[in-house]
Amino acid sequence: DLTGETIILNSKSGVYFGLNAVGASVWNLIQEPKTVNEIRDAILAKYQVEREQCENDILGLLQEMQTEGLIEVGDETAT
Repeated sequence: DLTGETIILNSKSGVYFGLNAVGASVWNLIQEPKTVNEIRDAILAKYQVEREQCENDILGLLQEMQTEGLIEVGDETAT
């Protein structure tokens, strides 16, 4: 955590990424598998944000993290 920003490192590429407080909350939440709905509900409980905007922002962040190789997104129906 550096001046309100959380820094994460992609160990494969060596690229650093900065996350604001909400992004850091999402990052902490996904250390264990979570559905988008679970992440959204946790963020809504912590921050004042519209439900639709929250979900859109989470989806965008998760997509960016997946594109950068920081996370793997699974199918919640998979066993």
